[in-house]
Amino acid sequence: MYKHLLVPVDGSELSERAAQTSIALAAKLGARITGFVAEPLPPMPNESSGMTTYVRTSEEHRQRTEAHAREVLSRFGALAAEQGVPFHGEYKRTDAVDDAIVEAGKVFEADLIVMVTHGRGAFGELLFGSHTKNVMARCKLPLLVLH
Repeated sequence: MYKHLLVPVDGSELSERAAQTSIALAAKLGARITGFVAEPLPPMPNESSGMTTYVRTSEEHRQRTEAHAREVLSRFGALAAEQGVPFHGEYKRTDAVDDAIVEAGKVFEADLIVMVTHGRGAFGELLFGSHTKNVMARCKLPLLVLH
């Protein structure tokens, strides 16, 4: 049935639940997991910041987000290894998180995406948006949504 799960994570408590649940599911199915982290691009420079400052802060941002992604994926990989589930981690820098998840599903040839939703309700969704809802609207793969 499902042999390759794509699991977007961000290091939050909710994404920890996605990791745990996807590992249990993969173990039952004999599937492998690709953990995926989408890290934000550096903020655009403003008029008061010079080019040197922007280059420095962009590099600091790159290092910080890369370290975060590696840490999140390392923890996820260790949990998967404890259960004997094959795991591969990937990250991408982007401000288009929804598109990056959909693209990752295609690129890594996943046959199921496992995501969590914050369940913020209509007002929260209006303010913050919903990555899960946007992925569902754009993706042709099955999506398992955890709440």
